Amino acid sequence: MSDHPTDWTRAAFGFDANPSFSDFVRRTDPVLLPAERPGGAGFPEQPVGTTILAMTYADGVVIAGDRRATSGYQIADRKIEKVFPADEFSAVAIAGAAGPAIDMVKLFRTELEHYEKVEGERLSLEGKANKLASMIRANLPFAMQGFLVVPLFAGYDLRRQAGRIFRYDGIGGRYEESDYHADGSGGMHARGSLKGRWRRGANREDAILAAIEALFDAAEEDVATGGPDMIRNIFPVVATVTATGYERIDDSFVGSAVEGAIADRREREERNR
Repeated sequence: MSDHPTDWTRAAFGFDANPSFSDFVRRTDPVLLPAERPGGAGFPEQPVGTTILAMTYADGVVIAGDRRATSGYQIADRKIEKVFPADEFSAVAIAGAAGPAIDMVKLFRTELEHYEKVEGERLSLEGKANKLASMIRANLPFAMQGFLVVPLFAGYDLRRQAGRIFRYDGIGGRYEESDYHADGSGGMHARGSLKGRWRRGANREDAILAAIEALFDAAEEDVATGGPDMIRNIFPVVATVTATGYERIDDSFVGSAVEGAIADRREREERNR
């Protein structure tokens, strides 16, 4: 192939160009894609993200995650970020193998930006959910080696004017949840908590508090889920996505909510003695 830039771009894009950044990288330098990197037996145990959740409320959707990553029976990271904006009106939370999951989120964000630049418009929320599903399927070789990535996707659907939640299985199956969902090692306990706390049409403050309480409940039952660390001021990452866009909730607000939840639990324990 000629070194001339025009020849290189023609060979890379061809006449069947499409707005997929992943396809472009796969044609030009596939080793840059997470699923194409060499792997195999003998890899050291990787840090794993634990509990994530999302729930709808009156204005949109809340998405949250605890801050702990584990490696076997050890704490690999006490301050890992598991909630990321995908674009202005959607967010992704990650559970599973932390490294590949974070790489997948970065690539997903680039995919959405690339599509918008090529097509001149945003992908629909449904289209974003489908794009993430295809990326999980592309990660199957990694998943078979133990690098399982299980994201939770949520966003505000500008067409429906409502928050929506999508969950995935390890091979890219996509399922929509109408009210709430939680995943990761403490997902079962968080779902049980949300089942009792979710209210249709809840306001922003009540939804955020329900998410924090659900992560608190998961941390009490699941050793891999990190509870709030009042000594180090490490609190869950909580964000909302509404008609005005993605917003990460300030740590000071989350910290105050955590203190209130602890006070309520202490009061209940004292009453039950």
